[in-house]
Amino acid sequence: MLAGPLVNVAKKLAHHGRALGLALVATAAALTAGTLEGAPATQPTIVIDQALSSVSDSDRFPADAATVPVALPDHWAASHRGFTGSVWYRTRFTLAPDASAEQLYGLYVERACSNLQVRLNGFLVFSGGRTAEPVTRNCSRPQFMTMPTALLRQGANSLDLRLQGYALDRVGSVEAAAGLSKVEFGNQSQLRSSHAARYFWGVTWNDATSLLLIGFGCVLLAVGWLNRREVYFAYLGWLCLAWVAVSLSTLAREMPWQNDVTEFMLASSWALLLALAVQFFLSYAGLRSRTIETLIALQWVLMPVSLVLVGPERLFAIARSWYVVLALELIAAMAIYLSATRRQRPQDFWLMAAVAAAGSAALLVELAVQWQLIEPPELSAARFVVPVAFAAVGARLLLMFARALRATEEDRNRVVGQLHRLTAEMQTRVEQLTAQRVGQFTELERKRIAADLHDDLGAKLLTIVHTADPERLPQLAREALEEMRLSVRGLAGKAVRLEDALADWRAETIGRLEQAGIQPRWDNQPEAESPVLTARTYMQLTRILRESISNVIKHSAARHCEVSCTVHDGNLLLKVRDDGRGIDRELNRGQGVSSMKRRAKRLSGQCLVESRPGHGVVISLTVPL
Repeated sequence: MLAGPLVNVAKKLAHHGRALGLALVATAAALTAGTLEGAPATQPTIVIDQALSSVSDSDRFPADAATVPVALPDHWAASHRGFTGSVWYRTRFTLAPDASAEQLYGLYVERACSNLQVRLNGFLVFSGGRTAEPVTRNCSRPQFMTMPTALLRQGANSLDLRLQGYALDRVGSVEAAAGLSKVEFGNQSQLRSSHAARYFWGVTWNDATSLLLIGFGCVLLAVGWLNRREVYFAYLGWLCLAWVAVSLSTLAREMPWQNDVTEFMLASSWALLLALAVQFFLSYAGLRSRTIETLIALQWVLMPVSLVLVGPERLFAIARSWYVVLALELIAAMAIYLSATRRQRPQDFWLMAAVAAAGSAALLVELAVQWQLIEPPELSAARFVVPVAFAAVGARLLLMFARALRATEEDRNRVVGQLHRLTAEMQTRVEQLTAQRVGQFTELERKRIAADLHDDLGAKLLTIVHTADPERLPQLAREALEEMRLSVRGLAGKAVRLEDALADWRAETIGRLEQAGIQPRWDNQPEAESPVLTARTYMQLTRILRESISNVIKHSAARHCEVSCTVHDGNLLLKVRDDGRGIDRELNRGQGVSSMKRRAKRLSGQCLVESRPGHGVVISLTVPL
């Protein structure tokens, strides 16, 4: 219901402001002109408070129908109790014989609920909108119309007014019940000024405060979203927007459905407003009650269901009973809040007490009007008190939030200063620890490199020195040279792509096996995206593979050797299988096997050696990439 009425709110404000200004200027000009010497006589304002009424749905006043004299204002709750439909009013006024022919005349009707048509001397001069369902709703809007000079007669003039309205029983409030106020005829500028003032406080004020509350509501919702622990920001934000939706829908002239549906929706919406208001007061006081929340949620269902069950013919009777229940709940919630606030936040007590007192007073006045204990005032007290109260409370909350932000900023700056000091101290300490750890790491790395050179390159050079077979010397020299190149490559720290490493391993493995007279078979699956091996990983894997091939060549007496390499779930799986004589337990605990397992463990992997005598050896290496 909020989207439609909001579309033209801004345009209305500008239009109404200009209209009010023009009305004031016209009034001043008319008063000035009336004081000038020789100015023509002006028609005095005629207040029409008597009329003949007749119930009829015809397009014209039924001349032959029975009429009843009534006094204006005429409230159907008293004169046409239970009637919904169309009533004609006929009255007469006399145009002053000396009235100027150049004067502009107007007709002002302060209240015509729900819609009005006017005929002057039998001619239609004004229509407020639709008179068939859905009937145009003008209950809260004063009506002003210009009287065509050509249709006016010197002397007696006939004025017929057709009012389309609803019985009090079929609406949700006294303000929506059918009725016609007094009618004023006279100088157009004077009546337009009265209309502009009444329109401003009845309609434009509501539009302006709605824009203000929409802004407040959106800001409060944003603050509530950023600060979810303080849920009362969100409750007040939704309460502002819900009030705007209800107030704009109440003043909306055209609705897409019948009046019964509109009144049902407006009456049911007060349960939602009550729920948001109660939740705001309780959450703002730091209180929460599952029982109260359950009862409020239950009311969302009970109130609409009860209104549906009684039907549109008894809507008002049930609705005003619910209004009493909701009002008592709201007053109780405000009392609980004020009691808690006086103890916890005394600085907020007096402002909120004033807001609660004004709201309670406006609430009691509205209840008295709905129960017909007092006459409806010209302007609803709630339409003035509620927006001002919401704005005051919202401004207070935003001010509190701003102060909290400023305090948080000051605390943040203080913490930042302390962090800067601690960071400087930590940086000094880290530099000292880093230098110490670098020294320790350098020492460990130096020992590792020395161990590798001693175990691998040193062993091969020592074998060259003590070998007695001249034919083995070239092979041992090449192996020593390859080991030295591998150690230098590891020291350089250059990463290697897996596909490049596999190409190097394949060439070296196949060459060594063929030279030893063993039939090689190499199997690896290409990867779409080849992983990158660190220099240390590449070096250790190369040594493990070399040691595996060396064991096949030296000890297996195999005729075939198969090497496979795959990547699965982020792990490199390297398997060497031969069809030789296998190895016994003593050889399985040898230095070469232990060296392979130790190197795999350094890479956070594992190396498994499986063998049975006469069935070959399977070496499985698994290393995470």
